[in-house]
Amino acid sequence: MHAVELHIDRRQAAHAIKSQIRRAAEWTESLRDMISSIFETNLSLADSRLNSIMKKLTSWAAIIAVPTAITGFYGQNVPYPGFGAHWGFWVSSIVIIVIGGGLYAVFRRKDWI
Repeated sequence: MHAVELHIDRRQAAHAIKSQIRRAAEWTESLRDMISSIFETNLSLADSRLNSIMKKLTSWAAIIAVPTAITGFYGQNVPYPGFGAHWGFWVSSIVIIVIGGGLYAVFRRKDWI
């Protein structure tokens, strides 16, 4: 009779161990999912920060491109509107300020700067 009780105890112990292993595997899987979710959230936040930085850089590049384009046009060795007149300098300066200021205002309103 003693051998029968020992056999039942072993069966119950094996069942308990199997149950604990199953719970540990499920817990490990849930932890893996949680870590994966945290990692994806971190990547999403990094992408968001990078997008914000790129918006600022793009805005400033657009603002800087205006005077570069206008002075490059007027820097050519060919006649242009206002060539040889004082008003040509003032017109080009006013155009640079107005367009650059307009771009700054638009980008500021969109919260890119």
